[in-house]
Parts: sequence; structure tokens; C-alpha cells
Amino acid sequence: MNRIDRISAILIQLQTRRVVKAQDIADRFSISLRTVYRDIKTLEEAGIPIIGEAGVGYSLVDGFRLPPVMFTREEATAFLTAEKLVEQLTDSSLKADFTSAMYKVRAVLKSTEKDLLEEIDSSITVLNSRRKPDNPLELNLLQNTLKSIAEKKALHIHYFTAYRQEATERIVEPVGVFFLDNYWHLIAWCRMRQDYRDFRLDRVSDICLTGSAFEKEHMSLQEYLSCRPREENVREVVVLVNKRVYHFLEGQKYYSGFISEVEKGDKVEMHFLTSHLTGFARWFLMFADEAIIIGPEELKEQVKRIATGVLTAL
Repeated sequence: MNRIDRISAILIQLQTRRVVKAQDIADRFSISLRTVYRDIKTLEEAGIPIIGEAGVGYSLVDGFRLPPVMFTREEATAFLTAEKLVEQLTDSSLKADFTSAMYKVRAVLKSTEKDLLEEIDSSITVLNSRRKPDNPLELNLLQNTLKSIAEKKALHIHYFTAYRQEATERIVEPVGVFFLDNYWHLIAWCRMRQDYRDFRLDRVSDICLTGSAFEKEHMSLQEYLSCRPREENVREVVVLVNKRVYHFLEGQKYYSGFISEVEKGDKVEMHFLTSHLTGFARWFLMFADEAIIIGPEELKEQVKRIATGVLTAL
């Protein structure tokens, strides 16, 4: 990106937030802070009313706004791609809001860009995963959660705990949401457990915003994800799998806690971390005749017990 384009982009960035830190600008464009200061000075010399405070950041004087900017072809196609993802991976409310926003984006595009989007619209699609969640997120879970975070109001949820096979009601204080392995997850402070918990949104059967505000200063989502404690009962599992069946496990291994693997002749040594040996044992039985358990011994006993039960029932 040349300097003129970068300075224009910085001006647009200054309009996106009340205060923009110099480091944020530097990170976005991979430039030094000295270069940021020089670019900001160039904007000031051009008559842009910028307020800067050491240690805080930069902001534009209230009321100053540029007229709507035009999008490039690449930006327009990026919006279209994002629309396809939102259609398949979010709830109905968020889809409707994004579609409304896309109409506004399309309205300011030049005719050539509008034609481009019409041309490539059918060339981009997002297919539903074969491992589709049971709950289609029709409860507007994401919008309610994000509204809760913005207003600092607790959520009341009906949640099904899989490993205990029980339905519970919780009052939670949301920290953030993330998408992993085809599921949306809510990280929140659970008032019942008095600790942070990871709630899968497809297991939420009801949700509503309460009038109860929360004042506790929670860690950020990024802080939680980077330092979340490992469960105390997590065990390492090592299995040796024949290469002729290994490729059948590619689409499943990550759901079972896969962390690494090493080729050993005609076999692959696979390492996993799991907190549910019984569940892992049942998965292992799918290919048990083509694999060997290296450890732990407890897993071997679990597999023997399940296999014996099956033989007895036959």
C-alpha cells in the first residue's frame, strides 16, 4: 500500500471508533509508531481536526465526518463472502441484520461493482457441515448474548450439560463468544458455579436478558482463551494406528482431543488429550482391530469392559 492510500485508510479508521490508539494503527499497517505520528501530522496539516493525547490515542473532533467512501472490487467481494458465511453460521436475527447492512453497502457501490457481485454471487457458497448442530440457533442466541455484553446485563439460560446428562438453569455474565468446530461457544461467569464456564450455544434451549446488571470486571475473551486452565482430569492417550485406516480418522480426530502424531513405519502414533476416557474408548472401538493402545492402562480396561459387555449381549 502506498503512503497516500495508507493515510486515507487511517482517516477512515479514525472514524470507526471514539479513540484509536497509535499502536492499533501501527499493527494494522505493519508500520512503526514514528511512521504513524508522521502520517497523523500529515492529516492535521491537511486540515483534519484530530485530537491526540499521549497514552490515550487519537480522535476526531465531534461532528467531523467524511462523505461515504466507495468500496474497491476486492472489498465488495469480501463483503459478499462474509454474507455467505453469516447466512450459514449465525442465527436468524443476526442474518437479518447483516442482510440489511449489505443492502446499504450495495447501495453505495458503483455500477461496475454491483454487476460484479451479481456475476459472482452464485460462485460462492458455504455448505452445511455434516456434523450440523441439533439446535439451529433460532433463539437469536448470538444477538441476545451480544446485547447482554453491551448492556452489562446478566443472561438467564436453560442449559443441557452433556457429560452429566442433565438440564439446568443458570444466570450468567457473558464475556464473549467464539466459533469452533461448527459450534458457537459462550464464555461467561456462572453465578451458580462462581467461575468462568464454556457453554455451547446449541445446548441452550431458552435464553433471555435479565434486568440484573453485573459490575464485576471480567477478563477479556482473548485473555480467557489464552490462559484458560486445563481440566484437572485431562489424560494423555497414545494409540498406534495402521496407515491403511488412518485416513478415515482425519475428519474425526480433532473432536477426540488430537494434539500430535508421528509416523512409525506402516503405522502412525497418535497423541490425544481427553477428559472422558469412556467416550474415547467407545470411539476407539470403531477401529480397534486396526490399532493398539499404548496408554494409559485405564483406557485399555475401559475398552475391554465395553467389548465384553457387547459380546455378552450378543
